[in-house]
Amino acid sequence: MMPYLIFMLPAFLLSLFASLYTKSTFAKYARVPSRQGFTGAQAAAEMLRAQNIQGVRIERTGGFLSDHYDPRSRTLRLSADVYQGTSLSAIGVACHEAGHAIQHARNYGPLALRSTLVPVASIGSNFSYILIFLGLLLGSMQLFMVGIACFSLAVIFTIVTLPVEWNASARAKEAMVAGGIVSAQEREGAGAVLNAAFLTYVAAAVSAVLTLLYYLARAGLLGGRRR
Repeated sequence: MMPYLIFMLPAFLLSLFASLYTKSTFAKYARVPSRQGFTGAQAAAEMLRAQNIQGVRIERTGGFLSDHYDPRSRTLRLSADVYQGTSLSAIGVACHEAGHAIQHARNYGPLALRSTLVPVASIGSNFSYILIFLGLLLGSMQLFMVGIACFSLAVIFTIVTLPVEWNASARAKEAMVAGGIVSAQEREGAGAVLNAAFLTYVAAAVSAVLTLLYYLARAGLLGGRRR
């Protein structure tokens, strides 16, 4: 138990901090209305129009901060608070998702790679824990190693996600001001929301990497004795 805590406690604390920081930052700037009065949906549409991106649908979806861009259907789905909100938080999140649509239209390599990894990473994540558990239960190093290999796919996905999310935010920060969606002064507030959200992806990647290192240590592949 103690070795597991040594590996995972930092990741847990970082994830907890990232979640709380993101929620508090979003709440802070959700109380700051934009001067132009754009809703999140309008801001995303305006950003796409200014970038000459056509054929992207913008829809409302349920959940809190469940916003995402679906490259398969070229659909930008925004949560209710973002879709209809006129705050800097709503605009920042909406424009970030529009940034993914721009990445897709511009054939941004890391986004294409992440999309390719989605099915294999999902399968790997779902089956890895079963295989690892069975490997430990049955004392089978072969099953344990196959589980680690499957889990590695999920780890790669979280790492590839980092440049994709960072680039989408960078595009949004620039395009928001260039398109007159927010002023240069308002950019700081909208950008702070995106920076906080990015921290959650960093936390997820750190957690995944540390979990993988723990499994490798259990397998005796980090210089220790096999257990």
